[in-house]
Amino acid sequence: MIRFKRTDHIHICVAPGQLEEAKLFYTGVIGLELIDRPNHLFKTTGYWFNIADIQLHIGVEPTLPPSTRHTAFEVEDVDAARKYLENKVEILEEPAILGRRRFAFRDPFGNRIELLQKI
Repeated sequence: MIRFKRTDHIHICVAPGQLEEAKLFYTGVIGLELIDRPNHLFKTTGYWFNIADIQLHIGVEPTLPPSTRHTAFEVEDVDAARKYLENKVEILEEPAILGRRRFAFRDPFGNRIELLQKI
């Protein structure tokens, strides 16, 4: 049996040539903290960010069609998050799940991100 402790990091991808735009989106629009990435360990470029007690890693990969795969982050106030983002990204309505209020959006690179609040 595997006894998981927590999520350490999540990796999403952007198309070649969009990495700097992704850095600006995730620091400027979403407000994440850029952290050091041990670039000498990787053959490709990318950026790492802090989100609460986990990390978000962004790397380069050829563009893929949109899909239902996504990353979900629990937030303290989903209504405040929605209001903050509503003029910055297209809000995607999510079906109701008992005990959770949630919505999603796609970053400018096609990655679907869900924000939720447990109620």
